[in-house]
Amino acid sequence: MADDASPPGMLQLTPLDPTYRADPHAVLGPMREQCPVHRDAMAGTFVISRYEDVRAIVSDNSLWRDPMNAEEAAVMQRRFADNADPTLPRTSTTSILMLDNPDHARVRQPLAQALYARVAKFRPHVERIIDHYLDAVAGEPTFDLMAKFCVPVPVDAIAEILGVEHERLDDFRDWSEGVILGLNPFRNAEQTAHMERASLALNAYFTALMADRRAAPRDDLVSDMVTLQAGGAPLSDDEIRINLQALLVGGNLTTTDLIGNGVRLLMLNPGELAKLKADPKLAAGAVEEVLRYEGPVDITGRVASRDMEVGGCPVGKTQSMTTFLRAANRDPAVFDDPDRFDITRKGKPHVSFGGGSHICIGAPLARLEAQVALVKLFERFPDLRLADPEAEPVWRTLPFFRGLETLPVAP
Repeated sequence: MADDASPPGMLQLTPLDPTYRADPHAVLGPMREQCPVHRDAMAGTFVISRYEDVRAIVSDNSLWRDPMNAEEAAVMQRRFADNADPTLPRTSTTSILMLDNPDHARVRQPLAQALYARVAKFRPHVERIIDHYLDAVAGEPTFDLMAKFCVPVPVDAIAEILGVEHERLDDFRDWSEGVILGLNPFRNAEQTAHMERASLALNAYFTALMADRRAAPRDDLVSDMVTLQAGGAPLSDDEIRINLQALLVGGNLTTTDLIGNGVRLLMLNPGELAKLKADPKLAAGAVEEVLRYEGPVDITGRVASRDMEVGGCPVGKTQSMTTFLRAANRDPAVFDDPDRFDITRKGKPHVSFGGGSHICIGAPLARLEAQVALVKLFERFPDLRLADPEAEPVWRTLPFFRGLETLPVAP
C-alpha cells in the first residue's frame, strides 16, 4: 500500500479479494504500519490492527458485543443482527457470541461449567476418533486431508460431546456450514436461504433432542444442560438450544481450519516438524504458533459503550470497532521475526481466541483436538508431504475465516 493510497475497505480485507486470499499479510502488514486505526465509512466501522490496541479492546469487558447496540451507520456490524425478531428476548435470537451482560454471564457460566467438565475427560475419545480416520486412509497413495481428516474429526468430536447420533453427522456438517453463513455480512440470497434452512433444521433437531434427554438422560452435554436447567440454572429452552447450536458450528469450521492450517505449515517447515516428531510434548506450543501464524479467524468486533480513544483516534459511543486478530498476531512491535513459523516461540500470547469475558468458549476443545491430531497424524505418516508441492493452495472464500478447500497429501 503506497503512502498516498487510501486504506483498504472491509471488502478488500476478506478472501473475496484475490490479493487478500493469496496472502492476507500483504494487505494487513502495510495497513497496520500506515493506518493502524482508521474508519471504513462504507462498512461503518473502525478497523484496528495493532496488537496492543486489539488486545486492549477484546479484553475490555465494559465494551459491548451485541451489534444491536451499534449506531445505524454501523451497517456491517448490524448485518449480523438483521434477522433478529424484535418481539423476542435477545437471548432467544443469538448465542453468547453476541450477547452482553448480564445475559452473557448468566448463560455462559453454566454452559462453560458443563462443557469444560466434558473436555477435561475427553482426550481418549478424541484419540479414538482420530485413529478411526487415520485407519480409513491407511494405504491410500494420495488423499485430500481436508475431506478425509480435518473436516470429519471436529464434527465427530463435538457431536459426541453433544450426544448426536453418528448417522446424522452429514446433516450436521451441512447445517453447521449453513448456520455459520450468519457470520458472513456479505452473503448472497442463496447463502441466506441456506442459512435459514439450516437454522430451522437445527432448531427442530435440538428441540427433539432436549425433550428426549429430559425423558431419558444420557452421558452427553445436552443431558447436562437440561439437568442444570431442572436444577435451577436460569436458562430458557431457547437459550440452551441456540447455544448448543453455536457450539456445533464453532466446533466444526474453525477447528477444521486450525488442523488443516497446522498440517500444511508443518509440511512447509520441515525443521519445525522435526522438532515436533522428536518431542511430541511440543504439540501444545505448535498449536499456539499455528493459531498465531495462520489462525482460522480474521476478526472480532466490539461496540463502544462510551466515548473513547483507540490509538489516538476518537471513537464515539455506539460506534463499531472491528479488530483484526490476524494483523495483531504478526505485529513486529510484539513478536520477534513475526513472519517466521516457530513452534518453540516464547513471548506474548496470540489473540486468536479473542479475550476478556468473550474469549472463545470452545478454545480448550479446539486445542485438545489440534494437539492430538498433529501428533497422531505425523506418527502414523512420518513422511507425509504435499501431493504436489508446486500447486498453489486453494483457500476458501468465506469472509473473515482462513481455511483450505482441499489439502492433497501423499503419505
